[in-house]
Amino acid sequence: MVGIGILGCGTIGPLHAEAVAGLDGARLVAVADERPERAAELARTAGSDVVARRDLAGLLAVPGVDLVCVCTPSGTHGELGCAIAQAGRHVVLEKPIDTDPDAADRVVAEAARCGVVLSVIAQHRFDDGLVRLHRALETGELGEIVLGEGRAWWYRTQAYYDADAWRGTWALDGGALTNQGVHLVDLLIWLLGPVESVFARSRTAAHKMEAEDLLVANLRFATGALGALTVTT
Repeated sequence: MVGIGILGCGTIGPLHAEAVAGLDGARLVAVADERPERAAELARTAGSDVVARRDLAGLLAVPGVDLVCVCTPSGTHGELGCAIAQAGRHVVLEKPIDTDPDAADRVVAEAARCGVVLSVIAQHRFDDGLVRLHRALETGELGEIVLGEGRAWWYRTQAYYDADAWRGTWALDGGALTNQGVHLVDLLIWLLGPVESVFARSRTAAHKMEAEDLLVANLRFATGALGALTVTT
């Protein structure tokens, strides 16, 4: 039985708790959030034996935590993941792995050095239709693929971005690409292979926020296939 800890009890943390509750081989042991009331509420709804803590150090001190799900602002994922790996626990990071590529590289290297498993949420790889598509592409059933396209035409209100100071910032959140578009980037690479070159334009068109809320990109894959990516938030 794998003991799970959840760091960050805002929007996504409760969804992780719900997912853990549906697993036969895992149980939720502890949750933590810098806002103690959020951790206490999630612990209360998750089960009487779930412990609430204020920070990562407190979470790691709870006996039985084997793996930590990091559900904090995106720009903190790499640093927190490194600390968890150094404590000898396995790591599940919410997407994206981080907003800083260097931080992403560091957590990958640290997990390998510490001998722990590092995983980043990419749930759409398990969608039935996409699993079948991936299998068909691997077997060559669909022939040569010359074009791939991804579109995430989302809209989040200004109230969403105003709700927390970190939302929509380059350092801690990013914009349409790292929030909605990251799923499409992952799927396009998973299905069509490595990207050789990218040309993109972005702008902040409909919100008062630091990062972009609109991005359009043209891709060229190593196979020679072309791709298009359009994302909004």
